[in-house]
Amino acid sequence: MHTDLLPELTTAYPVSDDHVAAYRATGHVRLTQVASAAEAAAYRAPVAAAVERLSTETRPLAERDSYGMAFLQVMNLWRHDPAVERFVKASRFADVAARLLGVPRVRLYHDQALFKEPGGGYTPWHQDAMYWPLDGSRCLTMWMPLVDITPDHGGLAFASRSHVDGPLSDIGISDASEEHFDHLLDERGLVIDEPVAMRAGDASFHSGWTVHKALGNTADRMREVMTVIWFADGLPVLEPANTSQANDLASWLPGLAPGDLAASPANPVIPAPSVPS
Repeated sequence: MHTDLLPELTTAYPVSDDHVAAYRATGHVRLTQVASAAEAAAYRAPVAAAVERLSTETRPLAERDSYGMAFLQVMNLWRHDPAVERFVKASRFADVAARLLGVPRVRLYHDQALFKEPGGGYTPWHQDAMYWPLDGSRCLTMWMPLVDITPDHGGLAFASRSHVDGPLSDIGISDASEEHFDHLLDERGLVIDEPVAMRAGDASFHSGWTVHKALGNTADRMREVMTVIWFADGLPVLEPANTSQANDLASWLPGLAPGDLAASPANPVIPAPSVPS
């Protein structure tokens, strides 16, 4: 597919003060039609094709652990496919991220396709920034379904206000992290924002420290979700606090060391979107 036939995604999305306030208070916000249904449909085919081409998972669901059952995960598709690159580097999406964070510009950390198969298991409670050698409060993730979904397809739940205390565990995504956060969230009395139906092109944005999970896919078709992670331009690389962060430093901030500016060639600044005249 010629990338110049795909939607540009360069016009600004109307982020309101209420959206920003909700994100900062709860650590997450859901926005409608960040991409239109037509725009999401246009990018669905190249993203799905890239997932099929690049996924290395060949085991049947029954032979996988909880992490493996949670989704087909393919990262940094933008480095392998120009159509997906156009989506991942869209100025509209990055501008929403910058406005929610309250910064002038963001840099790309990496993307992930998270396709949950029919019969796929739940994604246990976790904090994304446990994996990142960056200030998680200055990072966020966009989670966008490319098809219409209901909670039964594997919708995302958030523990509201769980982002305020930073790291709450160094346990990777697993049954152990589910048990840890079940206990912690109950102990703290945090409100769970349950999954909702979402149209293709709707998106949620959550802080690096927001505790979240996804339901299993009990529906009869694939949950096709694309995620993009950004961080505020100007962040330093932090000393890795665990093995996962050391691996992420090598993978997504290549050539950098703790104390360096997080600005490798793999982390481009995303320009501001155009403003309709």
